[in-house]
Amino acid sequence: MGTILIIDDDAQLRNSFEKVLSMEGHTVRSAATGEAGVDSVGEDAPDLVIVDLRLPGMDGLKTFQKIQELDPKLPVIIMTAYGTTETAIEATKLGAFDYVLKPFDIPDMLAMIQKALAAGRLMRSPVHMDELGKEAGADVICGRSKAMQEVYKAIGLVAPTDATVLIRGESGTGKELVARAIYQHSARRNRPFLVINCVAIPETLLESELFGYEKGAFTGAINRRVGKIEQANGGTIFLDEIGDMPFSIQSKILRLLQEKSIERLGGRSPIPVDVRVIAVTNRDLEAALADGRFREDLYYRLKVVTLTLPPLRERGGDIPILADHFLKRFMKEMNLNCPGISDAAMAALEKYSWPGNVRELANTIQKALIFSRGAPIGADEIMQVVKGVAPADALAAEQDDEPVRHWIRSVLQASIGDNVFNDMADRFAKHLISEALNITGGNRSQAARLLGLSRPTLLAKIDKYGIKIETAVKSE
Repeated sequence: MGTILIIDDDAQLRNSFEKVLSMEGHTVRSAATGEAGVDSVGEDAPDLVIVDLRLPGMDGLKTFQKIQELDPKLPVIIMTAYGTTETAIEATKLGAFDYVLKPFDIPDMLAMIQKALAAGRLMRSPVHMDELGKEAGADVICGRSKAMQEVYKAIGLVAPTDATVLIRGESGTGKELVARAIYQHSARRNRPFLVINCVAIPETLLESELFGYEKGAFTGAINRRVGKIEQANGGTIFLDEIGDMPFSIQSKILRLLQEKSIERLGGRSPIPVDVRVIAVTNRDLEAALADGRFREDLYYRLKVVTLTLPPLRERGGDIPILADHFLKRFMKEMNLNCPGISDAAMAALEKYSWPGNVRELANTIQKALIFSRGAPIGADEIMQVVKGVAPADALAAEQDDEPVRHWIRSVLQASIGDNVFNDMADRFAKHLISEALNITGGNRSQAARLLGLSRPTLLAKIDKYGIKIETAVKSE
């Protein structure tokens, strides 16, 4: 959730935005002119600005440039009619997050807003390097093991340069935090930092997302679009999970690294770009080379500087530091009190192998804090969250599932029809949400975190299933 400023002279559109975005949990401010919008940003910077190109007085492009002077890391979405598309493209090349044509589709606009807010958070939230984990913020690299000392040194050495960096390590080891720390300590820290997940975007869309396209390049390409690489000009492009990048696109990334230029889809002339590339992977690139799934020339271009993050099982001495840090962080975020972690619980944390690494440890501490209900976190809470610590625990978990299996069998034996799966899924979801609310004392924000849902999604499901919350809620 974030604070969003709408700059548009259309009062009806501003009101519509306020209703829709408020329902999504955002705080909305508005301005009818570019001058008023710039003043609003100067007084109290929002998390995102949405500005129309056609404004009375100072137009949208000038407004965007004034906002960028005030806060170069503040994401801005441009709204435009078809006739001013070229101006919107120019704004995007100057650093605007993206543009949208009026009239726009609400779900698509909401998706773009979520991406812009996420991009803004990545650029603006500082990553602290705190050996002892005393900093309670969300974005902290901590630990004092020898392996982590080497990571801190490498960040300090490579950040001031423009060298391409390849960050390797298992899932959950903190590769994104290290990439952001490099960006934030670089000379490009006031220019864009754009993330492209090479796995999350389908292959058919990844190329156009990275490089953009010309009008008529394919069916549906009704106007030119600037790609993320061109949009990040002067800044940093973060290629997440590059080990999974389709082979057909790897040659174009190689050209970017070698020649500092790209071509849009359907384009015929190279476009010079000045971007730094930070790439991340948890894949075995050497095996991918041997299998012919990754280009050898790209491999050597990427690994100009390689940082390898150690798995948590190889830095066990950092577990108490990390656990204490996450406890402070989640106590602050969730407004909960906790006297600490018992010796038995800490021993259980240190004994576990942590296949999910630091990310799994963070999730474990968060859930254990909820289960502890204000008491010191004990070994029981840790075991309740972490499954499969020992074969005996796995057997107990399987036995605990038997009542659920019995219920499923009885329903299936008594039911005939096309809606059995959906009906049972809804019934189970209702019980799951009810129990989460019981565990959190009726606090919907904490229940949403426990379930891994956004608060608006949880509220929608509470309404859908008619769940009554009888417990008084002290803090939302």
